[in-house]
Amino acid sequence: MNLDALYAKLLVKTDAKMVLVVMDGLGDIATLDQCELTPLEAAKTPNLDKLVAAGCAQGRMIPVAPGITPGSGPGHLGLFGYDPLEFEVGRGVIEALGLGLTLQPGDVCARANFCTLNDKGLVTDRRAGRIKTEVCENLCAVLAAKIKKIGDTEVIIKAGKEHRFVVIFRGKGMEGPLTDSDPNREGLPIATVKVTDEKSAKQKKTAKLVADFYKAALPLLKGRQPANGFLLRGIAHQPAIPTFDERYQLRAAALAVYPMYKGLSQLVGMTKIEGPQTIKEQFERYVKEFNNYDYFFIHFKYTDKAGEDGDFAAKTKYIEEFDAALPILLNKMPDVLAITGDHSTPCAVKGHSWHPQPVLLHSKYSGSDKLKRFTETGANQGSLGVIEAKYLMRLMQANAKMFDKFGA
Repeated sequence: MNLDALYAKLLVKTDAKMVLVVMDGLGDIATLDQCELTPLEAAKTPNLDKLVAAGCAQGRMIPVAPGITPGSGPGHLGLFGYDPLEFEVGRGVIEALGLGLTLQPGDVCARANFCTLNDKGLVTDRRAGRIKTEVCENLCAVLAAKIKKIGDTEVIIKAGKEHRFVVIFRGKGMEGPLTDSDPNREGLPIATVKVTDEKSAKQKKTAKLVADFYKAALPLLKGRQPANGFLLRGIAHQPAIPTFDERYQLRAAALAVYPMYKGLSQLVGMTKIEGPQTIKEQFERYVKEFNNYDYFFIHFKYTDKAGEDGDFAAKTKYIEEFDAALPILLNKMPDVLAITGDHSTPCAVKGHSWHPQPVLLHSKYSGSDKLKRFTETGANQGSLGVIEAKYLMRLMQANAKMFDKFGA
């Protein structure tokens, strides 16, 4: 029997409340430069410490498979209980949904970053110095005013936060996924977008459209500093994916600030709760909405941003900022609470990595690992062991008493 089919067969409906809190990129590694500490170990976290003392199970999670570095899409889909190797979703689709755009069948979406190019066309900053959102909006308006169609294909451009925006190609006979134009490091030119299936005429048409879009758009950005170029990632169409309600029989809500994470939650049928901009406001809104949903996904971005910048002090500070707001949630404790990251973003790596992220699970039935803190070192000793992230949702359901016994 298929494992998902078995979980569905054993499913028991309860009134339990579940919360998944994702501190993006939380996991890290200890190095000599960091006094052999991770930011989670260096941070003062009295409220997390209190939660651990109340009884929790800890462990580490592999986001996709050993040695594979995940993007945010696969990282979160795994946390939601969807095997990221089975459900592949382009980042452009996620970002478009998160920005509130309605997709049509056949739409191909790309997530874009404004970047900085030198006079030789080499990328010197993949994020254009994280330009302000207002600058991004102005640049997107310039592009959108001049590029409305390429041949018979409509082009839709929508600004996101800071350096990010979305491009949608709307027409007939297109398909993804395509490779990224992002070279993934500085010092290289914008990569040529290529098909992933040489037999697909639809992919070939889409790749040509992307190339034509670059020919039209780059001259419009020439001389604009620091954002005089752009990189496209996650070029794909929207796949079919079962919703949270279909899969788990749960009314689910998402409290996220950044469009991508709103899009990820919307993709699996969660209700996007708009408004809160800080983790304190997100926790306050969770309390207000407590009776309206069975499951809450709460996303905190800034640990990941600091890790990508290689800023140990900032990542430590953001963990402490999160911890200071945590009592708001703990005063309205759900039946099951999980706190983790979608992946690791070590400061030493300055990017996502393959290192398993730490996870904390608290419920009436989770037991206590008798640890003093929530850290990578402590998680290595926890009773959850090292598991695949796709099983976290199933463990949360088990702790909510949502499964009947298997077999006699």
